Amino acid sequence: MSDACIERHGASVSSWRCRIVEHRRVNERYRYLRVEADAPLLQMTRPGQFYQLKCPVTVDHEPFLLRPMSVYGIGPENGAIEFLYNVVGIGTQSLSTLQAGETMDIVGPLGNAFTFNDDFRRVLLVARGVGFATMAPLVQRAVSCGIGLSVVMSARSPEHLLKESFLRGADASVHCVYDSDGTSAPEAVETWVRRLMDNERPQAVYTCGSHRLLMLLQRILGDYPGVVGEVALEQRMACGMGVCLSCVRMFDCEGGRQFLRVCRDGPVFPIRDVVDEVVFV
Repeated sequence: MSDACIERHGASVSSWRCRIVEHRRVNERYRYLRVEADAPLLQMTRPGQFYQLKCPVTVDHEPFLLRPMSVYGIGPENGAIEFLYNVVGIGTQSLSTLQAGETMDIVGPLGNAFTFNDDFRRVLLVARGVGFATMAPLVQRAVSCGIGLSVVMSARSPEHLLKESFLRGADASVHCVYDSDGTSAPEAVETWVRRLMDNERPQAVYTCGSHRLLMLLQRILGDYPGVVGEVALEQRMACGMGVCLSCVRMFDCEGGRQFLRVCRDGPVFPIRDVVDEVVFV
């Protein structure tokens, strides 16, 4: 694996050429990608950060921009970095053609990470869709620290739920909700979350993958001022390093509302600071 450094605001971002170790279909929507990673890269990567992946040019697809991909798993026990992604457009369609043994370029790690206190007694994770991939490293971090896990997992239907891929054998209090049976409706999820907050008393709440769940948690956390709340935001981005300004969103900050770059100032933000996008429709 080779790297070339780019300076960014006093920090260095690297482009790494990695060998693909494994690339396979998980279900009809998601694919699993694992690339070799040397120790320096593993040591730099934190839960919540992401990489920009260079998608290959194929006969059918010619993607121009790199694609942002959150980190699904970090070594060092297997000397690799893992990604879990949904094939939805030209970039990910071309990415899905890569085979084990080939090489690909990745840029990163980019963005900030989840804040996590190893002294927490219990944390609550609320995830939907590809947000499972972003939050999966938190599961392993909690396990390694002996921290209790409460998990609410949301999906279109049971066959789209990545429970095993998300937990990877971790012992957790898990509650699954689905669009197909109506259990993922906001009022139903709110009942579950408030019950968990009151009965299991997590010190922190983390989420990713659904704006609707984010706004729901923001409202709920208003009744629990002492609980930490963070979200890894998903946003369309081009450069991934804060230059193009294509991923700005509005946040409540000290001194008033401000536009911040999700890629550079995030992608992890306090849940309480996110301004509802509906305000600008």
